[in-house]
Amino acid sequence: MIEQMRLRDLGVIADATLPIGPGFTAITGETGAGKTMVVTGLGLLLGQRADSGAVRSGAAQASVEGVWIVPDDGRVAERVREAGGDVEPVGAGRAELYLGRTISAEGRGRATVGGRTAPAGVLADLADDLVVVHGQSDQLRLRSGAAQRDALDRFAGAPVADALDEYRSAFARVREIAAELERLTAHRDERSREAEELRTALAEIEMLEPQPDEDLDLARRAERLANVEELRWAAATAHDALANDDDRPDASSLLSEARRSLERSSSSDPRLAALADQVGELGYRAADLAAELGGYVADLDEAGPQELAAVEERRAALGALIRRHGSLAAAIDLQQTGSARLLELDDDGDRVERLAMEHAAAASALDDAAARLTRARGEAASRLGSAVTEELRHLALPDARVQVAVEPGAESASGRDDVTILLAPHPGADPRPVARGASGGELSRVMLAIEVVIASTDPVPTFVFDEVDAGIGGAAAIEVGRRLAQLARSSQVIAVTHLAQVAAFAGNHLSVVKSGDGSVTASSVRRLDGAEREAEMARLLSGLADSDTALEHARELLSLGAATA
Repeated sequence: MIEQMRLRDLGVIADATLPIGPGFTAITGETGAGKTMVVTGLGLLLGQRADSGAVRSGAAQASVEGVWIVPDDGRVAERVREAGGDVEPVGAGRAELYLGRTISAEGRGRATVGGRTAPAGVLADLADDLVVVHGQSDQLRLRSGAAQRDALDRFAGAPVADALDEYRSAFARVREIAAELERLTAHRDERSREAEELRTALAEIEMLEPQPDEDLDLARRAERLANVEELRWAAATAHDALANDDDRPDASSLLSEARRSLERSSSSDPRLAALADQVGELGYRAADLAAELGGYVADLDEAGPQELAAVEERRAALGALIRRHGSLAAAIDLQQTGSARLLELDDDGDRVERLAMEHAAAASALDDAAARLTRARGEAASRLGSAVTEELRHLALPDARVQVAVEPGAESASGRDDVTILLAPHPGADPRPVARGASGGELSRVMLAIEVVIASTDPVPTFVFDEVDAGIGGAAAIEVGRRLAQLARSSQVIAVTHLAQVAAFAGNHLSVVKSGDGSVTASSVRRLDGAEREAEMARLLSGLADSDTALEHARELLSLGAATA
């Protein structure tokens, strides 16, 4: 339940703290005082879209803070911890949860969950476990078939929830198979062309058998073969300089002579012997280089125009492959992966046949699941109609009769059923859909009756009603107040109302009070007791807070509310 809310610079409210607590809380106030801002602020704490227009004129930002009492080990506390926040244990398995939301005048916003900054989506995720909000827009929403179906499903509980889960699983499977079939059949020609092109490409690659970086190796070979004469001259010249068969001095013979000269005198100085050894090593290295250059020249002698032509032909073939595939690596990769893709494409015909059989089986399973869901809804519809009819007798509609019809409808993720709530407001009247036949006051009471009935099977921690009493008055308003008080025995109820007949049944009466200095209007919230509450009730009844007649009527209503409690 909501323990407390604080609103700052939201709409006309400058700074107000709402002590709420358990039971039935009524919120009243003059027109324009900002009662609706309470619901707006609550909506912000539940993750609804932030509107910078709600920031009070002249303020930099608006903020809303709320304190909830939640189970210490329930889903809400678990989700808060997952978001990085925490709850404060207060004993008896309960904990305090702090939620906050700010909106700047420029439109920026921030949400806090359990003391930590979090996306507004986390607030929205928590909303269904914290509060159900009903306003006049929700009365209009009840006119839609989807809202009526949702109400029936909530009332039905596990039987419909289980059947709906099974149906949705079967529905998703049918759609998945159908989408795959559509993809295969719609793109059959395209996939056939892809298979033929892939087959041709793989044949070409397999024929060439390219190797990694082969194009780079061939480029180097081509460069070498194209300059073979220059390379031969350079290598031969270097070879002759190191070692030759002529009488001309070469490096090897000069190094040999130098070594022998040093060795002749090395006995007189060990250092000279070491130098002789180094010169000897240079001689051996020169001989090795001469031999290596000789082999290089011999290899060049074997390279002829035919080898260069073969290299260029191979480069041309690989070049064409690279142009088609972007790179040699891409062509080699296609060779490694393309076979699996080709098998997949060639299997299209068999896959279509297999998928068609799977689709038929899945469609049959969907039919069975839809039938079970329809039966579960039909059984619940009869009970819901009877329960709401009984509840309307306590809401000043003693002769009204409600039926809930479940009829075949268009297939969707929610089933194949159209759910319609029918109302016969008095004996002899034919039941008509509430979407067309119910007045605003009747629709308000039908919605309240449905919530009271559903609360017995699907408890909700907190209900917020924003002028649910619109369009009614007198005895009907008294019964609405009485029923809200009854609902408050199992759930927290907060009602923004303009009717004293409804506010009289609240255990906690808050008034949004407006004051002004001529230019800026600000509102605050005050808890009413005793004479202050009687005066507010009188104002609601007659517009005059000090009317003796209105005060007497107010005391009578408060006594009736106290007796009901």
